[in-house]
Amino acid sequence: MTLGFDKSQHPTVQVAAALGEVSRRHVELNERYGTHNYKPLPVVIAEGRGCWVTDVEGRRYLDMLSAYSALNFGHNHPAIVDAVRTQLDRVTVTSRAFFNDQLGPFFKELAELTGMDRVLPMNTGAEAVETAIKTARKWAYQVKGVAPDRARIIAFAGNFHGRTTTIVSFSTDPLATTNFGPLTPGFDVVPYGDLAAVEKAVTGDTAAVLVEPIQGEAGVVLPPPGFLTGLRKLCTDRNVLLICDEIQTGLGRTGRTFAFEHEGVRPDVVTLGKALGGGLIPVSAVVGIDAAMGVFKPGEHGSTFGGNPLAAAVGRKAIELLRTTDLVERARSLGDYFRGQLEALRSPIVQQVRGRGLLIGVQIKPEAGPARPMCETLLHDGLLCKDTQKQVIRFAPPLIIERAEIDWAMERIAVVLSGR
Repeated sequence: MTLGFDKSQHPTVQVAAALGEVSRRHVELNERYGTHNYKPLPVVIAEGRGCWVTDVEGRRYLDMLSAYSALNFGHNHPAIVDAVRTQLDRVTVTSRAFFNDQLGPFFKELAELTGMDRVLPMNTGAEAVETAIKTARKWAYQVKGVAPDRARIIAFAGNFHGRTTTIVSFSTDPLATTNFGPLTPGFDVVPYGDLAAVEKAVTGDTAAVLVEPIQGEAGVVLPPPGFLTGLRKLCTDRNVLLICDEIQTGLGRTGRTFAFEHEGVRPDVVTLGKALGGGLIPVSAVVGIDAAMGVFKPGEHGSTFGGNPLAAAVGRKAIELLRTTDLVERARSLGDYFRGQLEALRSPIVQQVRGRGLLIGVQIKPEAGPARPMCETLLHDGLLCKDTQKQVIRFAPPLIIERAEIDWAMERIAVVLSGR
């Protein structure tokens, strides 16, 4: 058998290859007036409920991407929608110039969920990471005693923490850095999973180590066992903050409330976002220990919309759902089942299946061609997923998915991964 994937051999692709007239008009508007910084799959979504979405022509699709984990609770979860409606009738934005009656309870509930001392609310994941960087630098100068403007932060090759100018400055992806210089200094990048390289990179000027417990955009890459434990010990021994970016992996996605719990470590600072907004609005936060988060004084950092009452109400409902339902356990058990089904295919074009919980990457062999055509065929078969790093198909369905829906998806995935 020749390894490879020819989507022309799949009849469903031929039937649905042409966009409907309504979809075509929307795509043309995007192409004409939008900046071309994305290359979406050819589907125009109009509605979403639970794990399913419907396009403008009325075709239904099983969402196996969850907006990169922003939809852990699915589309339009009724409890979260009710929380939004209730708050919309009261007050939505006050700014941090005043207190509001949702923010204090949100702080308390999120601090208790994470086991941390203090919470700093923002809006997007990138803002949370930028805030964590500022926190680490200020801590280095005020607490650790690093000389002015010398603080450094260790990050990892293959990282993805956002797209702001400072964050892309320590990316190893040329697409993120080319023609966007001058890049922000102050970062040391070492191989992911290489504890010895981290130890070698630490100096007296090192403020923090910033790590994803699982690298999502890199292709769902897991570190070797014991890596996070080793990082925790090293950071403690060398007086360095350990910052875990849980924006994509947190809030149940990997079968634990937070991915760092798989190794039983406690970071000093954690960044959160995506699912914290319940799939409805942008909500992010930085949570951490007193020694780190206590460095800020009034006027030194903030956000007009960060901590607004609507965002806090949504975040509180997301936290409540995690605490009062079996979503985390479902992510663990259904993730094990889904990965087992993928491995059982013994596909001739699959190099590796990896992941934790319902964050799964299927690495396609280079000789089989890129992963995007396979994602396009799955789209036409009624299943939404996305390629990353050219050779990886990423599956991350809402945590509310049922086993029967995974089985439905596997029937279609099995055909695409058959190598025929």
